[in-house]
Amino acid sequence: MISLFMTFVDPTGGRRVASDALDAVAVLVGAVTEMTEGLLFTPLQQSVDHPYEADGPGPTFALQLRFPDLFACEAALGRDGALASLATGGGLSSLTGLDVTHQVMLTRSFPVDVAAPPPGKTTPCSYLVHYPGPADDINAWHLHYLEHHPSIMRTFPDVRQIEIYTRIDWVDRLPSRRVEHMQRNKLVFDSPAALSRALSSDVIKRMRADFVQFPPFAGGNKHFPMLTRTVASKS
Repeated sequence: MISLFMTFVDPTGGRRVASDALDAVAVLVGAVTEMTEGLLFTPLQQSVDHPYEADGPGPTFALQLRFPDLFACEAALGRDGALASLATGGGLSSLTGLDVTHQVMLTRSFPVDVAAPPPGKTTPCSYLVHYPGPADDINAWHLHYLEHHPSIMRTFPDVRQIEIYTRIDWVDRLPSRRVEHMQRNKLVFDSPAALSRALSSDVIKRMRADFVQFPPFAGGNKHFPMLTRTVASKS
């Protein structure tokens, strides 16, 4: 499966996406041809404790669109499509004028013990992570990460989803700026409080112990907790 990521950043850090703008984006995204699922990410309403709070509040808005294959994704990335409009704000004041980047990546899904949230949980929290890179040896870096880190992630209390995204080549005509982070990750929890509990557990010590074993790389990493809204495909 292929994922398109678009990230909207306010350099001043003060912008919030209005609820009506989020509804409008949901309609726009839901109509994208051959998209199988859209995920809309917005900052938490209030901060929660997690080990990487120094990374900042995160983007003003981000989205992840899933496609069955690369060709379906590229077909949605033309200069006259809905995503090209969204890349320049889509006529929405909440998004216009932001720094917008995009990247297409391969989706790698990993098992969790219990994927289904308990009844009544409707606004999950995604922990979005990216590694800009580069690594001295990208193959060695991914081999270590994929063979070790997901099995540790699985032991986080009540983690509902684990996905890791790696680079591919793609073509597009979007007006936003392309980025080529060497990897992104996403962990999904039932709520911001559930995420905070998980990242305050002893599992984080095992994550850090493995982190220091990573093959050499530059660029560090960034971690952002985001509220998550799912948009089903209408195509």
